[in-house]
Amino acid sequence: MISFSSSAKSTFPNLRLGCIECTIEVQKDNTTLWEEINLATKELELKLDTPDISTLPAIQSTRQAYKAAGKDPARYRPASEALLRRVVKGKGLYQVNNVVDLLNLVSIRSGYSICGYDVSLIQGDIELGIGKEGEPYEGIGRGVLNIQNLPVFRDEVGAFGTPTSDSTRTMVRASTTRFLMIFLDFGSHSHLEYSMAEAVDLLINYAGGKDFKEQIIK
Repeated sequence: MISFSSSAKSTFPNLRLGCIECTIEVQKDNTTLWEEINLATKELELKLDTPDISTLPAIQSTRQAYKAAGKDPARYRPASEALLRRVVKGKGLYQVNNVVDLLNLVSIRSGYSICGYDVSLIQGDIELGIGKEGEPYEGIGRGVLNIQNLPVFRDEVGAFGTPTSDSTRTMVRASTTRFLMIFLDFGSHSHLEYSMAEAVDLLINYAGGKDFKEQIIK
């Protein structure tokens, strides 16, 4: 179950969460998936310039949400914006594993920052709130991250996810079998359902996805 704290509800009035949960098979590499990723990154590299990225609807609304919460999106970039900046510079995407890689593919195509978690590592119900001063958090590849005023997912243990960086505690790893993918749609954009459907197809095709549960929470 995922709910909003009262502060998140008032700060992000248009927020919707697109949630996909399924059983998956994690692989270190998937050649066919990377062929699709390489085509997508080359297309976006030719299509976009760096100044265009912040004007994409899903990224623009995420940046506005950060500002509303008191966080500078230029210092703590939403994950989708950071990925697209890499792509436009010709650096492509990081290669992690098939599940994270396909999530990143959907993110650069849609502009949504998308969180991905090992369900078995989440303790109890999930609440979306706003980060507090000094709240402990270790981001994947980021080390200790200042999450004050960031949108934050918490469980019974504490903070484990933000649209800037997921945490090491609940990250997808080789042993993951049940996966939760959350789209953060701060602007109630019309393409959320399309992007979720694309993610489901990719999960089926490249990660053996099955036993799906889908929900949009607002």
